[in-house]
Amino acid sequence: MTPAAYAVLNLEAAQHNLQKVRGYAPDSKIMAVIKANGYGHGLLRIADALKSVDGFAVARVDEGVRLRRAGINGRIAVLEGFTCTEELNELLLYQLDAVVHSIQQVEIFESRNEQQQMAIWLKMDTGMNRLGFKAYEFESVYRRLKHCSIICQPINFITHLANADEKQDGTTPKQIQLFNNTIARIEPNSDFKNECSIANSAGIIAWKEALSDWVRPGIMLYGISPFPESTGKDLGLKPIMSLHSRLIAVKSLAKGDKVGYSGSWTCKKPTTLGVVAIGYGDGYPRYAKAGTPVLVNGQRVPLIGRVSMDMITVDLGSQAQAKPGDPVTLWGEDLAVEEIARCADTIPYTLVCGITQRVQIVEKSTHVDEQ
Repeated sequence: MTPAAYAVLNLEAAQHNLQKVRGYAPDSKIMAVIKANGYGHGLLRIADALKSVDGFAVARVDEGVRLRRAGINGRIAVLEGFTCTEELNELLLYQLDAVVHSIQQVEIFESRNEQQQMAIWLKMDTGMNRLGFKAYEFESVYRRLKHCSIICQPINFITHLANADEKQDGTTPKQIQLFNNTIARIEPNSDFKNECSIANSAGIIAWKEALSDWVRPGIMLYGISPFPESTGKDLGLKPIMSLHSRLIAVKSLAKGDKVGYSGSWTCKKPTTLGVVAIGYGDGYPRYAKAGTPVLVNGQRVPLIGRVSMDMITVDLGSQAQAKPGDPVTLWGEDLAVEEIARCADTIPYTLVCGITQRVQIVEKSTHVDEQ
Protein backbone atom coordinates (compact mmCIF):
# COMPACT_ATOMS: atom_id res chain seq x y z
CA MET A 1 0.00 0.00 0.00
CA THR A 2 1.26 3.50 -0.83
CA PRO A 3 2.20 5.44 2.33
CA ALA A 4 0.02 8.44 3.10
CA ALA A 5 3.03 10.74 2.77
CA TYR A 6 6.40 9.68 1.44
CA ALA A 7 9.56 11.19 0.00
CA VAL A 8 11.32 9.53 -2.91
CA LEU A 9 15.09 10.01 -3.06
CA ASN A 10 16.84 9.67 -6.39
CA LEU A 11 20.40 9.11 -5.20
CA GLU A 12 21.74 8.96 -8.74
CA ALA A 13 20.99 12.69 -8.87
CA ALA A 14 23.60 13.22 -6.16
CA GLN A 15 26.35 12.01 -8.47
CA HIS A 16 25.00 14.16 -11.32
CA ASN A 17 25.09 17.23 -9.07
CA LEU A 18 28.57 16.34 -7.84
CA GLN A 19 29.79 16.30 -11.43
CA LYS A 20 28.34 19.78 -11.84
CA VAL A 21 30.44 20.90 -8.88
CA ARG A 22 33.53 19.37 -10.46
CA GLY A 23 32.75 21.25 -13.67
CA TYR A 24 32.64 24.57 -11.85
CA ALA A 25 35.69 23.87 -9.67
CA PRO A 26 37.91 21.38 -11.54
CA ASP A 27 41.06 22.27 -9.59
CA SER A 28 39.55 22.23 -6.11
CA LYS A 29 39.04 19.45 -3.59
CA ILE A 30 35.41 18.94 -2.63
CA MET A 31 34.16 18.99 0.94
CA ALA A 32 30.50 17.96 0.69
CA VAL A 33 28.31 19.63 3.29
CA ILE A 34 25.94 17.03 4.75
CA LYS A 35 24.93 18.68 8.02
CA ALA A 36 21.33 18.72 9.36
CA ASN A 37 20.84 15.04 8.52
CA GLY A 38 22.09 15.54 4.99
CA TYR A 39 19.75 18.52 4.50
CA GLY A 40 16.88 16.26 5.47
CA HIS A 41 17.87 13.51 3.03
CA GLY A 42 19.61 11.24 5.57
CA LEU A 43 23.16 11.75 6.84
CA LEU A 44 24.51 8.27 6.17
CA ARG A 45 22.53 7.83 2.98
CA ILE A 46 23.99 11.00 1.45
CA ALA A 47 27.50 10.22 2.74
CA ASP A 48 27.33 6.90 0.90
CA ALA A 49 25.94 8.49 -2.27
CA LEU A 50 28.79 11.04 -2.25
CA LYS A 51 31.59 8.77 -1.05
CA SER A 52 33.88 9.80 -3.93
CA VAL A 53 34.34 13.33 -2.54
CA ASP A 54 37.53 14.43 -0.82
CA GLY A 55 35.85 15.11 2.51
CA PHE A 56 32.66 15.95 4.34
CA ALA A 57 31.56 18.89 6.46
CA VAL A 58 29.04 18.69 9.28
CA ALA A 59 27.88 21.30 11.77
CA ARG A 60 28.32 19.49 15.07
CA VAL A 61 30.58 16.98 16.74
CA ASP A 62 27.89 14.33 17.16
CA GLU A 63 27.27 14.33 13.40
CA GLY A 64 30.95 13.65 12.74
CA VAL A 65 31.02 10.89 15.35
CA ARG A 66 28.02 9.25 13.74
CA LEU A 67 29.79 9.22 10.39
CA ARG A 68 32.93 7.69 11.88
CA ARG A 69 30.96 5.00 13.71
CA ALA A 70 29.28 4.16 10.40
CA GLY A 71 32.68 3.51 8.83
CA ILE A 72 33.25 6.79 6.97
CA ASN A 73 37.03 7.05 6.95
CA GLY A 74 37.69 10.19 4.93
CA ARG A 75 38.24 13.72 6.12
CA ILE A 76 35.38 15.19 8.18
CA ALA A 77 35.34 18.84 9.26
CA VAL A 78 33.10 20.07 12.09
CA LEU A 79 32.04 23.59 11.12
CA GLU A 80 31.00 24.70 14.62
CA GLY A 81 34.17 23.28 16.11
CA PHE A 82 33.96 22.56 19.84
CA THR A 83 32.89 24.45 22.94
CA CYS A 84 34.34 22.33 25.74
CA THR A 85 37.05 19.83 26.61
CA GLU A 86 34.66 16.90 26.26
CA GLU A 87 33.90 17.80 22.65
CA LEU A 88 37.59 18.26 21.93
CA ASN A 89 38.22 14.77 23.29
CA GLU A 90 35.62 13.42 20.86
CA LEU A 91 37.27 15.26 17.97
CA LEU A 92 40.61 13.71 18.89
CA LEU A 93 39.22 10.23 19.42
CA TYR A 94 37.43 10.16 16.08
CA GLN A 95 40.06 12.22 14.21
CA LEU A 96 37.70 14.95 13.09
CA ASP A 97 38.87 18.34 11.83
CA ALA A 98 37.76 21.27 13.99
CA VAL A 99 36.95 24.76 12.78
CA VAL A 100 38.55 27.18 15.27
CA HIS A 101 36.68 30.46 15.61
CA SER A 102 36.99 31.70 19.21
CA ILE A 103 39.62 32.62 21.80
CA GLN A 104 38.06 30.09 24.20
CA GLN A 105 38.96 27.31 21.78
CA VAL A 106 42.51 28.60 21.49
CA GLU A 107 42.87 28.65 25.27
CA ILE A 108 41.65 25.05 25.51
CA PHE A 109 44.25 24.01 22.92
CA GLU A 110 46.99 25.82 24.85
CA SER A 111 46.04 23.94 28.01
CA ARG A 112 46.65 20.56 26.39
CA ASN A 113 50.08 19.00 26.04
CA GLU A 114 49.44 15.52 24.65
CA GLN A 115 51.23 14.43 21.50
CA GLN A 116 48.18 13.17 19.63
CA GLN A 117 47.40 15.71 16.96
CA MET A 118 44.35 16.90 15.03
CA ALA A 119 43.80 19.03 11.96
CA ILE A 120 42.10 22.39 12.27
CA TRP A 121 40.60 25.07 10.05
CA LEU A 122 41.23 28.55 11.41
CA LYS A 123 38.23 30.68 10.53
CA MET A 124 38.40 34.30 9.45
CA ASP A 125 35.34 36.51 9.83
CA THR A 126 35.46 38.48 6.58
CA GLY A 127 31.99 40.00 6.91
CA MET A 128 29.48 37.36 7.95
CA ASN A 129 29.89 38.56 11.56
CA ARG A 130 28.93 35.20 12.96
CA LEU A 131 31.88 32.89 13.70
CA GLY A 132 35.56 33.57 13.21
CA PHE A 133 38.38 35.99 13.99
CA LYS A 134 38.56 39.45 12.46
CA ALA A 135 41.35 40.04 9.97
CA TYR A 136 43.30 42.31 12.35
CA GLU A 137 43.55 39.56 15.01
CA PHE A 138 43.90 36.60 12.66
CA GLU A 139 47.70 36.50 12.45
CA SER A 140 48.24 36.68 16.22
CA VAL A 141 45.80 33.83 16.78
CA TYR A 142 47.54 31.84 14.07
CA ARG A 143 50.91 32.32 15.80
CA ARG A 144 49.47 31.05 19.08
CA LEU A 145 48.02 27.97 17.44
CA LYS A 146 51.30 27.18 15.67
CA HIS A 147 52.85 26.55 19.09
CA CYS A 148 50.16 24.12 20.25
CA SER A 149 51.51 20.57 20.20
CA ILE A 150 48.01 19.14 19.79
CA ILE A 151 47.52 20.83 16.41
CA CYS A 152 48.68 19.21 13.20
CA GLN A 153 50.66 21.54 10.94
CA PRO A 154 50.12 23.23 8.55
CA ILE A 155 46.98 24.96 9.74
CA ASN A 156 44.19 25.36 7.21
CA PHE A 157 42.22 28.57 6.65
CA ILE A 158 38.51 29.01 6.06
CA THR A 159 35.89 31.74 5.73
CA HIS A 160 32.20 31.91 4.82
CA LEU A 161 30.48 34.12 2.25
CA ALA A 162 27.51 36.11 3.49
CA ASN A 163 25.97 37.40 0.24
CA ALA A 164 27.22 35.07 -2.47
CA ASP A 165 23.65 34.35 -3.61
CA GLU A 166 23.29 38.03 -4.62
CA LYS A 167 25.29 38.22 -7.83
CA GLN A 168 25.23 42.02 -8.12
CA ASP A 169 26.16 42.65 -4.49
CA GLY A 170 29.63 44.04 -3.79
CA THR A 171 30.09 42.24 -0.48
CA THR A 172 31.49 38.99 -1.87
CA PRO A 173 34.50 40.46 -3.76
CA LYS A 174 35.39 42.45 -0.64
CA GLN A 175 35.24 39.32 1.53
CA ILE A 176 37.41 37.35 -0.88
CA GLN A 177 39.96 40.16 -1.17
CA LEU A 178 40.17 40.60 2.61
CA PHE A 179 40.68 36.86 3.11
CA ASN A 180 43.35 36.53 0.43
CA ASN A 181 45.25 39.66 1.49
CA THR A 182 45.31 38.58 5.13
CA ILE A 183 46.48 35.07 4.30
CA ALA A 184 49.21 36.37 2.01
CA ARG A 185 50.79 38.30 4.90
CA ILE A 186 50.91 35.32 7.25
CA GLU A 187 53.31 32.88 5.58
CA PRO A 188 54.73 34.61 2.48
CA ASN A 189 57.86 32.45 2.30
CA SER A 190 56.66 29.21 3.84
CA ASP A 191 57.87 25.85 2.57
CA PHE A 192 54.48 24.30 3.30
CA LYS A 193 51.04 25.28 2.13
CA ASN A 194 48.13 26.34 4.28
CA GLU A 195 45.11 25.05 2.41
CA CYS A 196 42.17 27.40 2.09
CA SER A 197 38.39 27.12 1.67
CA ILE A 198 36.03 29.97 0.73
CA ALA A 199 33.27 28.95 -1.65
CA ASN A 200 29.85 27.57 -0.72
CA SER A 201 27.35 26.56 -3.44
CA ALA A 202 26.63 30.12 -4.54
CA GLY A 203 30.33 30.94 -4.48
CA ILE A 204 31.16 27.91 -6.60
CA ILE A 205 28.67 28.88 -9.29
CA ALA A 206 28.84 32.66 -9.35
CA TRP A 207 32.25 33.73 -8.05
CA LYS A 208 35.27 32.13 -9.73
CA GLU A 209 37.59 34.14 -7.52
CA ALA A 210 36.17 32.22 -4.54
CA LEU A 211 37.52 28.92 -5.84
CA SER A 212 40.50 27.83 -3.76
CA ASP A 213 42.06 24.58 -2.51
CA TRP A 214 38.72 23.35 -1.17
CA VAL A 215 35.12 24.16 -2.05
CA ARG A 216 32.17 23.39 0.22
CA PRO A 217 29.06 22.64 -1.85
CA GLY A 218 25.89 22.19 0.13
CA ILE A 219 22.45 22.92 -1.30
CA MET A 220 23.48 22.40 -4.94
CA LEU A 221 24.44 18.78 -4.20
CA TYR A 222 20.75 18.16 -3.43
CA GLY A 223 19.69 19.63 -6.77
CA ILE A 224 18.49 22.94 -5.39
CA SER A 225 19.56 26.40 -6.53
CA PRO A 226 21.35 28.65 -4.02
CA PHE A 227 19.94 31.69 -5.83
CA PRO A 228 16.47 33.06 -5.04
CA GLU A 229 15.67 33.86 -8.66
CA SER A 230 16.33 30.41 -10.13
CA THR A 231 15.69 26.70 -9.68
CA GLY A 232 18.09 23.79 -9.69
CA LYS A 233 16.78 22.81 -13.10
CA ASP A 234 17.81 26.21 -14.46
CA LEU A 235 21.36 25.37 -13.38
CA GLY A 236 21.34 21.85 -14.79
CA LEU A 237 20.96 20.26 -11.35
CA LYS A 238 18.68 17.36 -10.52
CA PRO A 239 16.62 17.27 -7.31
CA ILE A 240 17.29 14.28 -5.08
CA MET A 241 14.04 14.58 -3.13
CA SER A 242 10.43 14.54 -4.28
CA LEU A 243 7.52 14.65 -1.81
CA HIS A 244 4.31 12.73 -2.46
CA SER A 245 0.93 11.87 -1.03
CA ARG A 246 -2.54 10.96 -2.31
CA LEU A 247 -6.07 12.25 -2.42
CA ILE A 248 -8.19 10.92 0.43
CA ALA A 249 -11.46 12.70 -0.38
CA VAL A 250 -13.20 14.52 -3.21
CA LYS A 251 -16.32 16.59 -2.63
CA SER A 252 -18.47 19.22 -4.32
CA LEU A 253 -18.84 22.66 -2.76
CA ALA A 254 -21.30 25.41 -3.64
CA LYS A 255 -20.53 29.04 -4.35
CA GLY A 256 -20.01 30.81 -1.01
CA ASP A 257 -18.86 27.73 0.92
CA LYS A 258 -15.86 28.33 3.14
CA VAL A 259 -12.88 25.97 3.35
CA GLY A 260 -10.63 25.07 6.27
CA TYR A 261 -9.76 26.65 9.60
CA SER A 262 -11.17 30.18 10.03
CA GLY A 263 -12.93 29.82 6.68
CA SER A 264 -10.06 31.72 5.08
CA TRP A 265 -11.04 30.55 1.59
CA THR A 266 -14.46 31.19 0.10
CA CYS A 267 -15.57 29.41 -3.08
CA LYS A 268 -16.28 32.01 -5.76
CA LYS A 269 -18.08 29.38 -7.83
CA PRO A 270 -19.12 25.74 -7.51
CA THR A 271 -15.87 23.93 -6.71
CA THR A 272 -14.62 20.34 -6.76
CA LEU A 273 -12.48 20.09 -3.65
CA GLY A 274 -9.71 17.55 -3.11
CA VAL A 275 -8.31 16.66 0.29
CA VAL A 276 -4.67 15.52 0.32
CA ALA A 277 -3.11 13.49 3.16
CA ILE A 278 -0.23 15.81 4.00
CA GLY A 279 0.24 18.83 6.26
CA TYR A 280 2.65 20.68 8.46
CA GLY A 281 2.89 17.56 10.63
CA ASP A 282 4.74 16.03 7.67
CA GLY A 283 6.83 19.10 6.91
CA TYR A 284 4.66 20.73 4.27
CA PRO A 285 4.94 24.50 4.90
CA ARG A 286 2.26 25.86 7.22
CA TYR A 287 2.32 29.26 5.54
CA ALA A 288 1.94 28.14 1.93
CA LYS A 289 -0.43 30.62 0.35
CA ALA A 290 -3.64 29.94 -1.54
CA GLY A 291 -2.64 29.27 -5.13
CA THR A 292 0.51 27.30 -4.26
CA PRO A 293 0.76 24.66 -7.01
CA VAL A 294 0.17 20.98 -6.26
CA LEU A 295 0.36 18.17 -8.82
CA VAL A 296 -2.66 15.84 -8.92
CA ASN A 297 -2.26 13.10 -11.51
CA GLY A 298 0.67 15.12 -12.82
CA GLN A 299 -1.42 18.25 -13.44
CA ARG A 300 -1.20 21.54 -11.55
CA VAL A 301 -4.03 22.51 -9.24
CA PRO A 302 -4.01 25.32 -6.63
CA LEU A 303 -3.90 24.99 -2.87
CA ILE A 304 -6.95 26.57 -1.19
CA GLY A 305 -7.61 27.13 2.50
CA ARG A 306 -5.12 26.85 5.31
CA VAL A 307 -2.57 24.08 5.60
CA SER A 308 -3.48 21.96 8.62
CA MET A 309 -1.45 19.38 10.54
CA ASP A 310 -2.44 16.35 8.47
CA MET A 311 -4.21 17.65 5.37
CA ILE A 312 -4.29 20.28 2.66
CA THR A 313 -7.17 21.12 0.34
CA VAL A 314 -6.95 21.86 -3.36
CA ASP A 315 -9.29 23.12 -6.07
CA LEU A 316 -9.30 20.19 -8.45
CA GLY A 317 -10.53 22.33 -11.36
CA SER A 318 -9.20 20.60 -14.47
CA GLN A 319 -8.84 17.41 -12.43
CA ALA A 320 -12.54 17.27 -11.58
CA GLN A 321 -12.60 13.55 -12.43
CA ALA A 322 -9.92 12.81 -9.81
CA LYS A 323 -10.79 10.29 -7.13
CA PRO A 324 -9.52 9.21 -3.70
CA GLY A 325 -6.26 7.33 -4.03
CA ASP A 326 -4.99 9.37 -6.99
CA PRO A 327 -1.31 10.39 -6.69
CA VAL A 328 -0.23 13.83 -5.55
CA THR A 329 3.20 15.46 -5.78
CA LEU A 330 4.05 18.36 -3.49
CA TRP A 331 7.49 19.01 -4.97
CA GLY A 332 9.98 17.17 -7.14
CA GLU A 333 11.26 16.87 -10.69
CA ASP A 334 8.19 18.51 -12.26
CA LEU A 335 7.41 20.97 -9.46
CA ALA A 336 10.47 22.75 -8.09
CA VAL A 337 10.82 22.95 -4.32
CA GLU A 338 12.14 26.48 -4.89
CA GLU A 339 8.72 27.48 -6.26
CA ILE A 340 6.93 26.03 -3.24
CA ALA A 341 9.33 27.86 -0.93
CA ARG A 342 8.58 31.17 -2.61
CA CYS A 343 4.84 30.54 -2.20
CA ALA A 344 5.43 30.03 1.54
CA ASP A 345 7.76 33.03 1.99
CA THR A 346 10.63 30.77 2.98
CA ILE A 347 13.68 29.12 1.41
CA PRO A 348 13.94 25.58 0.03
CA TYR A 349 16.46 24.64 2.72
CA THR A 350 13.70 24.80 5.35
CA LEU A 351 11.43 22.52 3.32
CA VAL A 352 13.84 19.65 2.69
CA CYS A 353 15.31 19.91 6.20
CA GLY A 354 11.82 20.01 7.69
CA ILE A 355 10.49 16.64 6.54
CA THR A 356 9.23 14.93 9.69
CA GLN A 357 9.72 11.39 10.95
CA ARG A 358 6.30 10.15 9.91
CA VAL A 359 7.11 10.70 6.23
CA GLN A 360 8.33 7.40 4.82
CA ILE A 361 11.63 7.70 2.93
CA VAL A 362 11.82 5.61 -0.22
CA GLU A 363 14.94 5.32 -2.34
CA LYS A 364 14.12 5.41 -6.02
CA SER A 365 15.32 1.87 -6.61
CA THR A 366 12.89 0.67 -3.94
CA HIS A 367 9.44 -0.35 -5.11
CA VAL A 368 6.48 1.60 -3.74
CA ASP A 369 3.33 -0.50 -3.89
CA GLU A 370 0.36 1.18 -5.51
CA GLN A 371 -2.88 1.13 -3.58
